[in-house]
Amino acid sequence: MAGPTPTTSAPRTASALFLREPEIRRGIELLYFGYSHLTRSIDGELAAHGLGRAHHRALYFVARSPGLSVSDLLALLAITKQSLGRVLGDLTSRGFVEIRVGQRDRRQRLLHLTTEGAALEAQLFDGLRERLSAAYAQAGQGAVSGFWAVLEALVPVAERARIEALGSMR
Repeated sequence: MAGPTPTTSAPRTASALFLREPEIRRGIELLYFGYSHLTRSIDGELAAHGLGRAHHRALYFVARSPGLSVSDLLALLAITKQSLGRVLGDLTSRGFVEIRVGQRDRRQRLLHLTTEGAALEAQLFDGLRERLSAAYAQAGQGAVSGFWAVLEALVPVAERARIEALGSMR
C-alpha cells in the first residue's frame, strides 16, 4: 500500500482552534521532520570527514563567533563537558579548529576555525542555506516571520540574549 502522494500545494492554514492537541501535535511533527530533513542534507559531507551533527553545531557557532570561549560554547550547545571535549578533540585533531589561550586571562581557551575548518563550515552552511532558502521562498515573508516568532517563543526569555548576540555578528 502506497503512502500519501506528495504535494506542492500551499501549506494548510492553522485552525482557529490552534491550541488543540491535533494542532500542537502537527507542529511538533513538522518541527521534528523539518529539522531532521534539513540536517540530513549535510550528513554525507560530515560523514566524509568522520564527523557528525554535534561537530557541525560546534563548527557553526565557532564560525559565528571567532574567539568564542570553550565555556561559552558549552553554554550555547547545552551539552556535557565530556561531550564537548570529545567533539573539540575530534575537530582539533582533524585540523578544523584551533584552541588559543586568552590574551587577558591565560586560563581562557578561545576557539577559532582554521582555514580548513572555515571552508568546511562554509560548505555545510551552503547546503543548509539552499534548503532553507527554498522553504522560505515557498512559504513567503509573513510565514517566515511567524515561524521565527514561534521558535523564539520556545526559547526561555533568559536565553534570548544569547541568540540576539549571535544576530549582532552578521
